[in-house]
Amino acid sequence: MFAIARPGRVVLPEAGFRLGQAITGVALGTFLQSSTLSGLGGRWFAVIGVSLATLAVTIIAGLVLAKVADVDRPTASLGMIAGGASGIVGMADELGGDDRLVAFMQYLRVLVITLLTPLLVPIVFGVHARNGGASAHLGAFGTPSGWALTVGAGALGAALGPRLRLPAPALLGPLILTSVLSLSGAIGGEQVPPLVREVAFALIGLRIGLGFDRETLRRMARLAIPVAASMVFLLVACFGLGWILKPTAHVSLLDGYLATTPGGLYAVLPIAYGSGANTTFVLAVQGLRLLAMMLAAPALVRWLLRSGGPHRSRAAQTTGGDQPVYRRMTPSSPSSTSSRGSSSS
Repeated sequence: MFAIARPGRVVLPEAGFRLGQAITGVALGTFLQSSTLSGLGGRWFAVIGVSLATLAVTIIAGLVLAKVADVDRPTASLGMIAGGASGIVGMADELGGDDRLVAFMQYLRVLVITLLTPLLVPIVFGVHARNGGASAHLGAFGTPSGWALTVGAGALGAALGPRLRLPAPALLGPLILTSVLSLSGAIGGEQVPPLVREVAFALIGLRIGLGFDRETLRRMARLAIPVAASMVFLLVACFGLGWILKPTAHVSLLDGYLATTPGGLYAVLPIAYGSGANTTFVLAVQGLRLLAMMLAAPALVRWLLRSGGPHRSRAAQTTGGDQPVYRRMTPSSPSSTSSRGSSSS
């Protein structure tokens, strides 16, 4: 509301946003553990196939959304990617999308799944979540080893990212480094302290929120119905993929459904624990898909930009140049490039 009332008056320093990206990258990189993946056994082919199919479904949903609504293809596709909402939103601007609209689509989907899943599980599957489970009680400040991982992997990954020429290097550098450490067994289940993780999410949210203006709200209102329709398609398609997992991975339909919900991992895991589902399988599939989606997003956007000329973003339309500039403008100065992104997309 402050950004809409006083556009361009307050801007989050770039260092604050990069800090939020780095911590988010570490947090996402810890989702996948070698012990969890070992629990897949001989079900690898089915899980990888479903993960690739989920990526294909999100691409289709994004392309269709870009066709029928006033949104460019990178923004639509990033908004439809199922998994890693905080990471996708955190790097959307650098990949050429409008991070405000991406945030709207990503978190709307997460909200729907968070509200819908606890209702569907007892109705459709006839099971009720019980209290308890294997959730870890770390406390807000976490553990010393968690702090060491956050600081070390975040700083080193953010430093290596630009040298490796990664897109969105402050986020993907720590994410890849932490994933390697986690999958190799070099770290033993350490997590980013919850308080630090939430501060990182808040920094990314603050950066995006300060960029909102009245035109963004009008576009969100116009996109509401097409986005809702795309979301329904995504939910139905992912349920179908969960049904495919039942015979191919030899799991229950409940396991397949919880493993393939398009996002909402924090909402799905407590339900998996409480309903007696195969939590190891659910976490492995969700974590593998999250990592795959995060790494595939930059390549997906590059492919969209090369193949067939995407809709020009609002920033590109404002510049009037021959080449689209996928960078948003500050609300107070539509004729100049945004100070929010210092690296080119």
